[in-house]
Amino acid sequence: MAKYKQSVLWAVASKHIKLSDHAPVIPRSNSGILLSGYPFVSKTLREAGKPQDQRRHHCCGVTLQNEGIGYQDLNQLIKDPCDLEFTIELMKVEAPEDYEKESWQMNEEEKLGAVPALREEGNRLYRGRDYVAAASKYAQAIGLLEQLMLSEKPGDEEFLKLEKEKRPLLLNFSQCKLQERDFYAVIEHCTTVLDKEPDNVKALFRRGKAHVGAWNPAEARADLRKVTDLDPSLAATVLKELKVLDEMERRKDLEDKEKFEGKMF
Repeated sequence: MAKYKQSVLWAVASKHIKLSDHAPVIPRSNSGILLSGYPFVSKTLREAGKPQDQRRHHCCGVTLQNEGIGYQDLNQLIKDPCDLEFTIELMKVEAPEDYEKESWQMNEEEKLGAVPALREEGNRLYRGRDYVAAASKYAQAIGLLEQLMLSEKPGDEEFLKLEKEKRPLLLNFSQCKLQERDFYAVIEHCTTVLDKEPDNVKALFRRGKAHVGAWNPAEARADLRKVTDLDPSLAATVLKELKVLDEMERRKDLEDKEKFEGKMF
């Protein structure tokens, strides 16, 4: 619950209970710092799993005063604060050095420092063929870099540096998605890299394979042939992929022909 701005309350309470124990906590209504925000916390938790169009919004103080926050019991609590009883169960105790912060809790230095560790963990998971978990680590690292980029002016040196650091992660993420056969995700993220680095061989090769999977044969051939032009050492690998594409086209032509003949007779 610390992330929902009740950290003072829970920190005080947790000092007095043991692991797996339950303890009632009754903060008094006159302890404003602990309870004044609770109705809004409760509203957030109630609506966390709802679609956006089913959530109840308030946008200004006048609306809040006239209409409340959409829940009668919470409106009443705002109007007439009273003592509340919470039951807390201590599920786990972590040492400070073992606690993994979420991105919103990190400062800029911590976010930047977390990226290499996430990339390495993603690499380890990929080598173990856990492609879904690896993609998640790469996505976390990409997200941290994108958050840092929001603080920079597009085109400035620091922005370009962060953007460049993001590209290898996009390629790693794309490789995971290729293994998952999520071809359109591969095409999207490789294209993002190629917009900045048109001759990136890895991006071209992975996008070419994704175009094969998504059945865009013309685009696949264009990407794969450019790979050979840029790196002749990959000619044999590209030729193998092109032969697969040729065979797929041959089979599809036969299937289409059989379907057409079936309709004729």
